[in-house]
Amino acid sequence: MREAAVTATTVAALRREIAGMLAATSPTAALDARLVVAHVLGWAPNDVLLRDSDRINDAAVLTAEALARRRAGGEPVARVVGEKEFYGLVFDLSPETLVPRPDTETVVDAVLAAVAADTPAAILDLGTGSGAILVALLTQLPRATGVGVDVSPGALATARRNAEKLGVAPRAVFVAGDWGRGIDRHFDVVVANPPYVASGSIAGLPVEVRDHDPHVALDGGADGLAAIRAILADLDRLLAADGVAFVEIGFDQAPEVRRLAGEHGFACAFQRDLGSIDRVAILRRQSFPPSGPGKAVG
Repeated sequence: MREAAVTATTVAALRREIAGMLAATSPTAALDARLVVAHVLGWAPNDVLLRDSDRINDAAVLTAEALARRRAGGEPVARVVGEKEFYGLVFDLSPETLVPRPDTETVVDAVLAAVAADTPAAILDLGTGSGAILVALLTQLPRATGVGVDVSPGALATARRNAEKLGVAPRAVFVAGDWGRGIDRHFDVVVANPPYVASGSIAGLPVEVRDHDPHVALDGGADGLAAIRAILADLDRLLAADGVAFVEIGFDQAPEVRRLAGEHGFACAFQRDLGSIDRVAILRRQSFPPSGPGKAVG
């Protein structure tokens, strides 16, 4: 990669230059360039296209080129700019948090299909990370409250910052913990996006994930199900009598998750993601009939 050189004087020229720098390494070079330029200029990404003729200073050009070199080296663009959109909201990231992925929006969709908007539901988010799932739910459920749990102090700080930025901090508490251990109250809804990649499969993940996401948030043990087992072990104690849990799982884990859930006394249904993969395990006590769409829980 060449050394930084000031060659662009307008937004359009800089955007084209950055896209050219990324063309050989990123299949989304044009989009990445727009996100990088928007970040450097402090604009919304769509504003970049609307203000192509604006002139920019040399400092902005040099900063954008430096960020582009990071992206060209395999760092995800979300890491480069320090934020990622999830469920229509922009979340800050940190080295201790996963980059939220579109598949995880399926967890939010599944909860909102089961919980009425005016329900004062108590929500527990196990392994909250950036707080993306919990904060997205609290923005959609204005009477809900939530507790986010994570083992990482850095992740908890990021989640608190996101809750404050996105206006739900008065209804959210973030605490250090190891899954459900140490939590001593009941919740109407439990959500989780636990690590579910088998330890031996991590080396084969895309470089953007393998080298830049925290391994503690990826590594699910020998078979990928260690964290899910830990969650199931505490679920009966954590859920209210008619509560429901929503747990993201790996693409091939549905049969084993259903078996494990049954061992703990839970019926298990699944919600598919946009790729028609069983992505979210929906867990209710076997003795409690499932709620219909939009019905209140708790």
